[in-house]
This record gives sequence, structure tokens and C-alpha cells, in this order.
Amino acid sequence: MAIERLFIANRGEIAVRIVRAAQALGIHAIQAHSEADTDMLAVKLADEAICIGPAPSKDSYLNIEAVMKAAKDTGADAIHPGYGFLSESPRFARAVEAAGLIFVGPTADTIERMGDKVAARQAAIAAGVPVVPGSEGRIDVEDALKVAAEIGYPVMIKAAAGGGGRGIRIASNEAELRTLAPQAKAEAEAAFGDGGLYIERAILSPRHIEVQILGDGDTAVHCFERECSLQRRRQKVWEEAGAACLDEPTREALCASAVALAKAVNYRGAGTLEYLYDEATNAFYFIEMNTRIQVEHPVTEMLTGVDLVAEMINVCGGAKLSMTQDQITRSGHAIEVRICAEDPFMQFMPWPGVVSKLVEPNGEGVRFDHFLSEGYQIPPFYDSLLGKVIVHAPTRNEAIDKLVIALTELEIGGTKTTVPLHLTLAADPEVRKGAFHTQWLEPWLAAGHLIATKGDAA
Repeated sequence: MAIERLFIANRGEIAVRIVRAAQALGIHAIQAHSEADTDMLAVKLADEAICIGPAPSKDSYLNIEAVMKAAKDTGADAIHPGYGFLSESPRFARAVEAAGLIFVGPTADTIERMGDKVAARQAAIAAGVPVVPGSEGRIDVEDALKVAAEIGYPVMIKAAAGGGGRGIRIASNEAELRTLAPQAKAEAEAAFGDGGLYIERAILSPRHIEVQILGDGDTAVHCFERECSLQRRRQKVWEEAGAACLDEPTREALCASAVALAKAVNYRGAGTLEYLYDEATNAFYFIEMNTRIQVEHPVTEMLTGVDLVAEMINVCGGAKLSMTQDQITRSGHAIEVRICAEDPFMQFMPWPGVVSKLVEPNGEGVRFDHFLSEGYQIPPFYDSLLGKVIVHAPTRNEAIDKLVIALTELEIGGTKTTVPLHLTLAADPEVRKGAFHTQWLEPWLAAGHLIATKGDAA
């Protein structure tokens, strides 16, 4: 059945993105919000809004019962979870399905299977997708020692559940593995309620490459790849589409492997398969799947012209994919940077405040996804992401030049932001050359490369 009334169970810039996509499709957009988000832009733009609880996430955006009651009370026929919060919760997806509503995403079974990194790894192997050498399933410390001896150190100890870099440790030898494995287990239990672990050989200084896929439950296509190697504390900072480090045969093989895995699990909606790419050996390895729309989806939209959010709404409403693989083409280069309410000169301390002035960048090939307005109180309760500046140009160098202009035009008064970080990165010769990897940014910051630029002052 086609979706007519879409309930948006999220906040911030992704909520605005979904509201606009729904309205462009002629769908009635219902925006959920906490008591702290009453004045949020998505609430103002939506056709209807409803409060789902107090400011803390556990009482509102993570409260399945409250979300489901609000969806039913507003007569919604579908729920879009955005990213974060309940977007990768099988329990939430099942609650939506049990209520007779459409979950705008994959089935609960798919979320459960691909959300467990061990199960996802096994699915990848079955689909013929290369994975990093490691344990075949969840293991204890003694088993980890045996596997590590077989695959060789260093090894990465990883939580089977969850994400965001939590529950990850790197051990260089047996003694470190004995010490770090219990720490990783404890952190995973605290963060995800699941202390399951597995280990993989650590690929040193890899690139982080991911492939955007779309599926309708029967077939799947890819929308090419992104590079997200510039990371701080395993959180992405700067994202590009495509990955300039890949040659064409490697790109084709990488994207084909992603489609094979998406088809193997009968994937529905938008999803991303993440890989480590070892530049030294030109080898790529699947690491995990994100069963939702991602923060960095706009660079893929700019590169391909495909509206990923609209497509996922349509296929989850029962439509078939509106395009075949040969109809999806790539043009030029796109870059996205995350603008956070943080002070990069004070260890990225969060900086909530009132937006006293807002000047958006504009022009051809420039996009600013955000949820701000002048006078808006940035709440201290949630992630510090304010928005994303996205640019598209014929070449990577031209895209970086355009990014600098857009960041210089952007003004967000009343708070500190990460704009100085991105302007400094854009001027760095190594970034210009594309000579970086997932462990590049933190030593660069520690070495004091960050310089004060426009956007430094609140």
C-alpha cells in the first residue's frame, strides 16, 4: 500500500530532510518531538506535530511505547526512523509491523541479522563478499587467543552488537589481548546490553569506503561509493563521493559485492555496506552494514541525482525500485562536512546556545542540510550535529574550492562550531592530495595543525 501519513520518529536535520521528501511525494508528514524540541525547524515545516515525551532521549525518541502511541493517535500508516535512536532496533521494527504500520526500512529480521556484526560477517561470506580474516562467531578470551595466533597480530577486538566505535580495542600481542578483551566486553555490555565479542586482523592505516545500496525486497542496486576516512574517535568528520583512491576495476568489484550481499538478504530500503580498503594491496574487506539512511547520504545524492530518501519511502510503501543499475550514473565529485556545535580549540567541547544569526551558503552545487533558525535554542540533550554543508563540482579540487567558499559564507551566531576544522582541512596539502586514512586525523589534530579561521568566534 502506498504511504499517505508518515510519522517521523527522529529529530534534527534528518527530520527536516524526511519532512521535505514526504511532502514532495504528496505524503502528510507528522513530526514527533520531545519537550525540548518544540521549536525545532522540522516541527514548523511538518503538516502535523506531536510531543512524545520529556527531553531525555530515553523518555522520548528512544521510548518505543511513546512513539507507537503517538503514531497511532495521529493516524499514521508508516514510520520513518531516520538514523540513530531506534533506526536499527529490531524490537522497534517489530512493534511497528505488529501495529499494522509500515516501517520505512528493512524488515526486523534483516535488521537483526545485519545489525549483529558476526551474523552480518557470516552473511557476507555466504554471498562471496571478502571479509577481514577473523573469528567465525562470538568468542571468549581463550578462543580469541587461539584465533589471534592463527591470523596474526595486531588484532581488533570488536563488539558483536552496536556501533559508533564502542567496544573496540586493538591488541598488538597476547598480553594486550588478555587485558583488552574484558574491557571491550564490559564496554559493549554497558553500551548495547550485549557483551558478545569477535576479533579480526587489524588493517593498519586503511581507507574507510562504503557503498550505498537501495533494495525493494526482491532486487537491489548500488549508487556507487563514498569515502569516509577522515574520522575522529571513529566518528566521521568529512565524507566524499566517490572515493578518489579507487581504480575503476576495484570500484566495480566493490559495488558489485555490495549488491550481491543486499540481494542475498532480500534488502528493502536504503542501506550502506562499509568496507576497509587496504591501499597497499588494493584489497577491500566488508566490515558491517548500516540498515538505515546515513548522515552522509547527501554526497551520494549530489553525485548520482538519486533522491535516496524518496526512493526508500516508495519501496517501503510497496513500490518496486524506480531505476535499474544502468540508469544510475555518477558525475563529478561531492564532499560533505559535518557542522557541529563544538569548540574544536577546546577538545571539541559541546557548545549549546541560542542561534543569534543564521546565514546559509548558496549557489549552484551547494546544499546546507540543517534544522536551525534564528532565535533557536540548541538543546544540550542530544548529538551536537547542527547540519551538513555539501558541495558538488566537476573535480575533487574544484569541490574543495567550492567547500571553502560555502564555509566562508556560512554564519551561525551564538555558538562555537567545527567550521574552523573544515577550513583548515581544506587548506591542508595532504587532504588536497587525498593522502589520508582512518588514523590520519587524530595525530594531525594532536600536532597542532588546527588554526583559527572565520567561524572561530561565537
